[in-house]
Amino acid sequence: MRASLSRLIPRGPTILALGVLVGLAFPVLAELARPLMPVMIFVIVLGTLLRTDGQAVIAVLGRPALSLLLPVIVMVACPVLIGLIAHRLGLGAELALALVLAAAAPPSSGTAAVARMLGLDGTVPLAVTLLCMALAPITVPLLAGWFGGIGLGAVDLALRLALLVGGAEGVALLLRRFAAPLLRSHGGSVDRIVVAALLVFVVATMAGVRAQIEGDWQGALLCLALAFACNLGLQGAGAFLLPGTLADRLTVGLILGNRNVGLVWSALGAAASPRMALFFAATQLPIYLTPRLIDLLISYARTRKPS
Repeated sequence: MRASLSRLIPRGPTILALGVLVGLAFPVLAELARPLMPVMIFVIVLGTLLRTDGQAVIAVLGRPALSLLLPVIVMVACPVLIGLIAHRLGLGAELALALVLAAAAPPSSGTAAVARMLGLDGTVPLAVTLLCMALAPITVPLLAGWFGGIGLGAVDLALRLALLVGGAEGVALLLRRFAAPLLRSHGGSVDRIVVAALLVFVVATMAGVRAQIEGDWQGALLCLALAFACNLGLQGAGAFLLPGTLADRLTVGLILGNRNVGLVWSALGAAASPRMALFFAATQLPIYLTPRLIDLLISYARTRKPS
C-alpha cells in the first residue's frame, strides 16, 4: 500500500488530471465524495503546515520580495486586477464576484506538494502559502465587499476563514510539538496523504457539474473558459514577467495561478450561488490539469538543454 502511494508523487500531475475526468465520468462517485470536501480541505491545509521547514520559512522571510511583495501581489493585486477586467468585460456582478473570490483565495495548499512532484523547489510555495493563508481572513472579506458583497457578512466570512485556517494550525502545532521526530522521519508520508486528499477533493468538486453542463452547457462553457483564462493568465504573468530561472518562474506561476478556491468555497457555504459554485468547480480543472502541462514543458526544456 505504501509503495502504491509512493508512486503517486512522481505521477501526481497525471493522477490529479485523471481525478477531474473520473469525477465527470462517474457522477455517483463524485456525489459520494462530496461530503468529504471540508475534511479534505482540512487535511490538505494541515499537511501543508506539517511540511513547514521552520529554517526555510525564516530564510524566505528574510527576502522581502518573497515575504512582502509576492503575498501582496497574490492576495491583493491579482484579485483587484481580475475584478477590474471582469467588470470591464461586462460579465455581470455575480460572475465577476466569483472571479474575484477565486483570485483572492490563498495559493492552493497542495502547491508545494505539486511543485515537489514537478521537481521544483517546494520551499517558496510553502512559505508564501503560509503567509497568504494568514492574510486571507482579512483580505478576502474586504475584497468581497469592495466588489459587490455576498449574502454572508464580512465578519462572518472572516471568522469562518480564520476557523478553517486556525483549526488546522492548532492541530499542526500540537503534532509538531509532541510528534516532531515522527513527522521529520515520515515527511514523504505526509506528501502522499496530501496527494491522496487532493485526488479525493478534485473528484468531489465535480459533483453536480456534469448535470449543470448538460442543463446549461453555454453557461458551463463560459465558466470553464474564464477559469482557464484566469489561471493560465496569472501563471503566465508569473512565469514570463518575473525574473529568475525557468524553475523559479514556473514556481511563482503556480503560486499565482493555482488557488485554494475550496477554502473560500467552504467558508461561503450556502452563500455561494449556483453560478458561483459552478465557476468554483470549473477552477479545479486548470488547477489539476496544468501541472501535467508544466511537467511536459519541464521535460521538453531538459531535452533541449545542451549536455
